[in-house]
Amino acid sequence: MNIAKMLKEAQRMQERMAEAQSELANQTVESVSGGGKVKVTATGAGDIVSIKIDPQVVDPQDVEFLEDLVLTAVKQALEDAKELAGAEMGKLTGGLKIPGLS
Repeated sequence: MNIAKMLKEAQRMQERMAEAQSELANQTVESVSGGGKVKVTATGAGDIVSIKIDPQVVDPQDVEFLEDLVLTAVKQALEDAKELAGAEMGKLTGGLKIPGLS
């Protein structure tokens, strides 16, 4: 394989990866905690876009419980987003782990 062909292939892969990253920004994952009382939505790019809290779980006497529910849902949403991104990028790289892409 000559250098020009390798460079062209690398450029095509870079373009496909940029497209995949753009698509990930439009895909969402949702995580819940507290039996659905807290819902967090994140994009495949790892951005939190929504947090919904059922008013029934808001107790001024136990704010710590609500904080734990939110933290749990956020952590899970980010983990799910990371898994989604890894799966999508894995399709492009054939499972090859490339640092910074998953």
